[in-house]
Amino acid sequence: MTGTLGERDKLEKKDYSELGICALLAVLGVLVLVDAINIPADFAQRGPVGPKAVPIVVGVLLLVVAAFLVRDVLRGGRGEAEAGEDVDLSAPSDWRTVLLLSAAFLANAALIGVVGFPISGAILFWGAAYALGSRAFVRDPLIAAAMSIVTFVLFDSLLGVPLPGGPLMEVF
Repeated sequence: MTGTLGERDKLEKKDYSELGICALLAVLGVLVLVDAINIPADFAQRGPVGPKAVPIVVGVLLLVVAAFLVRDVLRGGRGEAEAGEDVDLSAPSDWRTVLLLSAAFLANAALIGVVGFPISGAILFWGAAYALGSRAFVRDPLIAAAMSIVTFVLFDSLLGVPLPGGPLMEVF
């Protein structure tokens, strides 16, 4: 082995920081299982499967994934840091984009009860497009309005999830 003593120590030292994710998955799995077991259900009301089945399966799968991940980490397996992404980690954060996206989301939350989802959703979609760099000032609001109306119709009419319509409630 070549290099300084410090470099050799870094190469030989095992890093177990990924065990934190394993612990998080295990705790989450236990919480899901405890909540699932405490779901009240009478056989006459629930049928043969019941409301506990899916949460129990999810909790058990979380514990299984945590166990396999612990085994992998202890055997030396490591995730590749940013291997699949084209991200320059030395570049500073783009706080302007974060603030613009936050403003669009907060505007949606503040306006949805007043002007309804079709209008507030259009503001959200257009604000997100603008924050992420689109500068098509005619096309973007039209696409945002269309997306908002389609989303409203899909949720309100087809899925039965009532969304506030605001002043456009009579139109739909």
